[in-house]
Amino acid sequence: MDRRNFLQISGLALGSLVTRAAVGAPAAPAETVELPTRVLVRLGPGPETQALVASDGRRTWAYRDVTVHLTLQAGGGLAVAVQSPTLSLHAVQLHWRYAAPATATVLGDAWERTYGDVQFQPPALARKLPWYLVQHDPRAGRTACFGVRTGAHTFCYWQVGSGQLQLTLDTESGGVGVRLGARTLAAATVLATTGRPGESAFATAHRFCGLMSPAPRLPRQPVYGINDWYFAYGNNSADLILQHTRLLAELMPAVDNRPFSVIDAGWAAYAPALPGDGSWNDDFSRPNAKFPDMGKLGSDIRQLGMRPGLWMRPLCASHTTPANRLLPRIAGRDDPRRPVLDPTIPENVASIQRNFATYQAWGYEMVKHDFSTYDLLGRWGFEMKDRLTPPGWRFHDNSRTTAEITLALYQAIRDAAGPTYIIGCNTVGHLAAGLFELSRTGDDTSGQEWDRTRKMGVNTLGFRLVQHNQFFAVDATAWASPPK
Repeated sequence: MDRRNFLQISGLALGSLVTRAAVGAPAAPAETVELPTRVLVRLGPGPETQALVASDGRRTWAYRDVTVHLTLQAGGGLAVAVQSPTLSLHAVQLHWRYAAPATATVLGDAWERTYGDVQFQPPALARKLPWYLVQHDPRAGRTACFGVRTGAHTFCYWQVGSGQLQLTLDTESGGVGVRLGARTLAAATVLATTGRPGESAFATAHRFCGLMSPAPRLPRQPVYGINDWYFAYGNNSADLILQHTRLLAELMPAVDNRPFSVIDAGWAAYAPALPGDGSWNDDFSRPNAKFPDMGKLGSDIRQLGMRPGLWMRPLCASHTTPANRLLPRIAGRDDPRRPVLDPTIPENVASIQRNFATYQAWGYEMVKHDFSTYDLLGRWGFEMKDRLTPPGWRFHDNSRTTAEITLALYQAIRDAAGPTYIIGCNTVGHLAAGLFELSRTGDDTSGQEWDRTRKMGVNTLGFRLVQHNQFFAVDATAWASPPK
């Protein structure tokens, strides 16, 4: 690395953390984060940490048989790999000494959707910033970004303040530590960049999202259209879908990019214990009596000039699913009428994939899948303050981290969907990038409560638009709340 070419921000030595690629080397896609000054691990469910001992110029850190390997990549980035053959591993923490400018504020992302809770704030070491942080100093007009590459195998969050910068890589598998055995976990790749002269904070953050997500999967043309949830709220039918598609089709512009008509919750076979509940269904490969022929309905939508789309909830289990294929009950996931599939069991993944293959056979060009983060972890993103999920429970296979299990579920959906567009809702954007064309990135807005619409919708646009066409196409337009 060229130590003479340190970057500066507000007169502070940010170069103690970030350098450019070596002189004469090809242009790097991102600056390189310097090696940390401390590395720690959590080996139990509590907050206690164990410091590791450095060797090889701070590239290798070890305690007992836990080893953390740090590799400075030629193209920019710091790769973190972890081995823990016998000890249950809950987290790895990287620490740097870092004094943020006194006038700077910082912005983080969210675990899944935003809930009107994303904003620039003064640095505070206690605050967790999921996935990346954007630091902006308005006095100097400069911006610095730290993050991890999308598709990481751990849930990652940053903390900054009190002269420190800290990155935690959550390696838990459900509510327990992961058991890696003989394998090495490619935990994450750390990236950084600083603002160019005259570049706004938005432009720097947008560019940085592209560095974190080098290969997004994007729709061929902008996606727009209609969704029956906005007025039907699950009380829908094939006839109603065609009525409102026919009505809106008259307003369709005369272009080759036709709009979508998305059939939302309410079409699938009802669970016997929840008759009429459209958001929890017994079989997402089989429609209920109000939708006699899903293939014909898709064809009818297409004949009206729109493209058919469909909503589904992938981790719904049937009331006939054997107990040994279900996730254990935990707080937030303890309703016996709503059993949840364990995605580490191959039979369950195959069932989910068959559903997506069925939708493709029916002719649906976009599928929106929902609720998977909540169904996996029993919490909404805004509830993941201290930890992602209640402690003590495990997946059938706890040799993989929660991030790896989530990523494998997304990959299985992508593989089964073929050319069908996939839009995730209540999905983890940092893991969905490169797999799904679109993401519903904010919580529900309201057709009746303007304060909720401003909080959820406008906040999402304000702080997640930097991800648009870098991670995926951002859908910040949320569902309306049902009338009360």
